[in-house]
Amino acid sequence: MSKDHEPSVVEVRDVTRRFGSVVALDGVSLSVGSGELVGLLGPNGAGKTTLLSLVEGLRRPDSGTVRIFGGDPRDPASRTRLGTTPQETGLPATLRVREVVDFVGRHYADPLPADALLDTFGLADLARRQTGALSGGQKRRLAVALALAGRPDLVLLDEPTTGLDVDARHVLWEALRRFHAQGVTVLVTSHYLEEIEALAERVVVVDRGHVLADAPIADVLGRVALRRVTLGLDAGVSAAGLASVAGVVAHEVDA
Repeated sequence: MSKDHEPSVVEVRDVTRRFGSVVALDGVSLSVGSGELVGLLGPNGAGKTTLLSLVEGLRRPDSGTVRIFGGDPRDPASRTRLGTTPQETGLPATLRVREVVDFVGRHYADPLPADALLDTFGLADLARRQTGALSGGQKRRLAVALALAGRPDLVLLDEPTTGLDVDARHVLWEALRRFHAQGVTVLVTSHYLEEIEALAERVVVVDRGHVLADAPIADVLGRVALRRVTLGLDAGVSAAGLASVAGVVAHEVDA
């Protein structure tokens, strides 16, 4: 079956979600196909986390529909195919890193080997450390590793590199690319264009509960790179040469 005809892994249709008088999502639609790596880009408060919570089945929309693998996100059969990393990790402070990985892995029929998972995310040397003694960045890496422990078909990552330094961020990016290359569908949120550019094939720009753009990353980068510059020219100076200036794609002259 060609990719164009594969059923969507995530299907969000005309979804609205309110919190009191605040409209977090307003008529949002989104479709994610099998094997895609899609980035949700937007500022804090744009509605990205709310959207993920609906896809996870943690919340219900006020109107509209949300489906994963063609079914209800709250259906246990669908949830076993899902891995997720929330913004807050909530790791049990007294358990050791390896114990947490083993515990999560036992919830799945065919989990990834714990040693391989820890090594992939640069956590092998921390296997015996209690999670309460981890740095914020180490906790984030562990949380993302746990999201992949059960060999999920769909992974939802909410700002996964929060608190990571540059080196740790690149380790995590490389690990995610590796899993995606194996066919895992990934939906990742960020308010950093650099991160979405490094990971995603397609970007969905969200702001104030609306989808502003949904396009391949190269198209969005092309739009973002455009800037409008207004110049004042002295009398008698021609603007004819502007078209030949590197990077200028169009110009107009006001009388």
